[in-house]
Amino acid sequence: MTDNTHRAGGMYTNSRLVEEIELEGHIIDSLILPRVFDVIMDLGGNFDVEEIRVGRRKDETSYARLKVFAPDEKTMHRMLDVLQGLGARLVDGEDVQTVPAPVDGAAPDDFYSTTNLPTEVRIHGRWVPVEGTEMDLVIVVDWERERAFTRPLAELRKGDPVVVGHKGIRVHPLQREREQEVFSFMRSEVSSERSNRVAISLIAAEMRRIRERGGKILFVVGPAVIHSGADEYLARLIRGGYVHVLFGGNAIAAHDVEAQLFGTSLGVDLKTGLPVPGGHSHHMRAINKIRQVGGLRQAVEQGILTGGVMYECIRHNVKMVLAGSIRDDGPIPDVITDIIEAQRAMRQALAGVELAVMMATMLHSIATGNLLPAHVKVVIVDINPAVVTKLADRGTFQAVGLVTDGELFLRELAEELDVA
Repeated sequence: MTDNTHRAGGMYTNSRLVEEIELEGHIIDSLILPRVFDVIMDLGGNFDVEEIRVGRRKDETSYARLKVFAPDEKTMHRMLDVLQGLGARLVDGEDVQTVPAPVDGAAPDDFYSTTNLPTEVRIHGRWVPVEGTEMDLVIVVDWERERAFTRPLAELRKGDPVVVGHKGIRVHPLQREREQEVFSFMRSEVSSERSNRVAISLIAAEMRRIRERGGKILFVVGPAVIHSGADEYLARLIRGGYVHVLFGGNAIAAHDVEAQLFGTSLGVDLKTGLPVPGGHSHHMRAINKIRQVGGLRQAVEQGILTGGVMYECIRHNVKMVLAGSIRDDGPIPDVITDIIEAQRAMRQALAGVELAVMMATMLHSIATGNLLPAHVKVVIVDINPAVVTKLADRGTFQAVGLVTDGELFLRELAEELDVA
């Protein structure tokens, strides 16, 4: 749409592009409306507030309708990309637009890139929820059945009707929690000088609520859980029914098996903290033993593996997804070495997950964070403040970052949950 009128004060020139957007919800106290203003001006646009209604009570929402002006198509496209992620929707009443995928594994140039927020598209005049909400995917529309799905680029097939542009799309941003709880109370600067005991107590209470209502809790863990001796507490949480899904890589499995077979991790005695002669080969011997019998479950069934994190996961039917990397030794047979298959397995395992605890593995945590819908609450634990900041800074209210040792965190969490 083009605006051909000169506006008062000389703020807008002739023939600038204009779109009308609206926002609704707790857009004032969640600071969404000021962010919308900042985005428009920072990206080189301007706006007029056409209408605004402010909710007066806690249960009342607010509403705003704006005209957004941009000097060119590129600027308008950039602004709408960001504004829709904040919950803005175009006031046009048109259906979503689709263009056939040009080839397998690729989308049209102007494809809509999804956020992890609940999203709807307009199909035949009706708003339809997009299934499988996740960041950085495309939306494919089944016009006949009036359904819409997210899909990774690699899984597109030539001719798939891919959503393009910005029309007929609305995103529902998360609202700030009204009642104080851990994921609003702890939403502050990441600091190693802050006491984490209160946060751990609140996290434990949330885990109890999730378990009681039949929800699922995901742990994303790295090998430092084994190196630090925290595996004992993670095993207790699994036995207590507080771990339903576990993500990791070859290393967590390899060093867990090494600890059980040799009492070492990376060749270091877990009781004395001293290197063991020939211990550098222990992880390879552990991997080899599992490869001899065909996998972790076979090792448990044959009495080779009688304790540890992998053992407890298998005994208590915890869904495990071990995603491999180029660095892996072996790997253990349970590790998925095809990254596309690993992503697919992780997506499937996330069904029903309400809380994700990520600790001591930055890369697996980043990968998991990209797959999570926005409503999943996230706890990030690492001794390195930079890692916690990187993972916690997802732009949502439901991520909590704790700078602490993983062993200390898991020990206090196990104590709070009273698991043995």
